Amino acid sequence: MPSLFEPLDLGAVTIPNRVLMAPLTRMRATPPGDVPNALMRDYYVQRASAGLLVSEGTQISPEGKGYMDTPGIHSAEQVAGWRQVTDAVHEAGGLIAAQLWHTGRVSHESFHDGQPTVSASAVPYRNRTTVRGEDGRPTRVPCPTPRALALEELPRVVDDYRKATVNAREAGFDLVEIHGAHGYLLHQFLAADANQRDDEYGGSLAGRARLMLEVVDAVADAWSADRVGIRISPIGSFNGTEDPEGAEAGLFVAGELGRRELAFLHLSEPDWAGGPELDDDYRRALREAHPGPIVGAGGYDREKADRLLEAGFVDAAAFGRTFIANPDLPRRLAEGLPLNPQRPESFYGGDAEGYTDYPEHGAA
Repeated sequence: MPSLFEPLDLGAVTIPNRVLMAPLTRMRATPPGDVPNALMRDYYVQRASAGLLVSEGTQISPEGKGYMDTPGIHSAEQVAGWRQVTDAVHEAGGLIAAQLWHTGRVSHESFHDGQPTVSASAVPYRNRTTVRGEDGRPTRVPCPTPRALALEELPRVVDDYRKATVNAREAGFDLVEIHGAHGYLLHQFLAADANQRDDEYGGSLAGRARLMLEVVDAVADAWSADRVGIRISPIGSFNGTEDPEGAEAGLFVAGELGRRELAFLHLSEPDWAGGPELDDDYRRALREAHPGPIVGAGGYDREKADRLLEAGFVDAAAFGRTFIANPDLPRRLAEGLPLNPQRPESFYGGDAEGYTDYPEHGAA
């Protein structure tokens, strides 16, 4: 049986262990400009013992922004900021992937000079996002109904992902991960409840998956397929998206991605957001559809990770909130050490408190 603490080939890189840090929105980038900073550098360096760090969602364009103080990767200042992060992670012996993000309708007009947010379709959207309140602190506000992206705009969206990939490579990342999950733009196109288009990017499952696969191909062409992963969440309710055909969509996309021989498929499972655990029949079908590396994420602990590794359903496990609170998580899991308690009130926005002040085991 493979161990969480054995190396694994993920495309062009070999990771030293199979304990990954999941992408985690933390909202600490420097405004204006959403620039990565020294505090973010310290946060990632503290967690560099992960087999692979997957960065927080990083917007590919100004249009792709959906939350306050989230970093981008579309300006020279952002690339330079990320370069400080990646250089420091590499000096600490770590590997890091940039998660490429377009939030679509999970956004607010205040981020876009009062212009409407965008999505696959102009479907009323009953959810909230985070903006800066009058007191300067994060505050939750309703998301407006988006406008549908016009057919002629979609090549530009694909090109934004391509440019972000070029920027990620320049910024020193080892890989990129396309965010195709959690009700954000690519998931909005894939999901039957969010996509009501009647052109070639809607209707059938193949049509709804078209934009995601075009993005994958553009990103792979901009770098190399073995430097590209993608995150999907086919089952469950995320950011107001609950695809009635999600199980089928996940298997279809997994098959298409498997044929492209990407570095990995990152499966976000529904149990972390209060949904049920995936059953083994679906895991088995997903493995048959996608023979390449699969990273599982969602409600993972050592026991769950070991079981799914032994069954061959996943090749690695990504940990989210547990990694927030435990910068030395691989060591704690390997040695059975106790975990730090989490402080959810400081997950989003703020300063070093609840960000870089979690101690390693044994630290004073």
